[in-house]
Amino acid sequence: MNKPTIITTPNGDRMAVIPVEEYERLVEAAEETTDVRAYDEAKRRLASGQDELLPSAMVNRILDGENALRVWREHRGLTLKELADKAQVSAPFVSQIEKGQREGSVETMRKLADALRISVDDLI
Repeated sequence: MNKPTIITTPNGDRMAVIPVEEYERLVEAAEETTDVRAYDEAKRRLASGQDELLPSAMVNRILDGENALRVWREHRGLTLKELADKAQVSAPFVSQIEKGQREGSVETMRKLADALRISVDDLI
């Protein structure tokens, strides 16, 4: 690393002047450090169970427009009745939500999300 040139601005601020190549190297190193921290945090969240990896087929089903509630329920290996029982709602109501015939209230969707161990945002 080159030693910077120190200058004082007219308002009294001291500034370090370095070659552009050195500045670019420092920016790249800072970005790399940020990436490493993000990677470490992602690994920690996976190891603690806060996050999970999802199969691409499951994600593609949701992206292709399939009902997210149905996809998550099947991913968790639950029947309609099992999910309904866990969420304390009726199985026919869950079925209607999955078919797009009815919308669940915020409270109902929260119960379903909690039963599936996901956030409500994952069902939207």
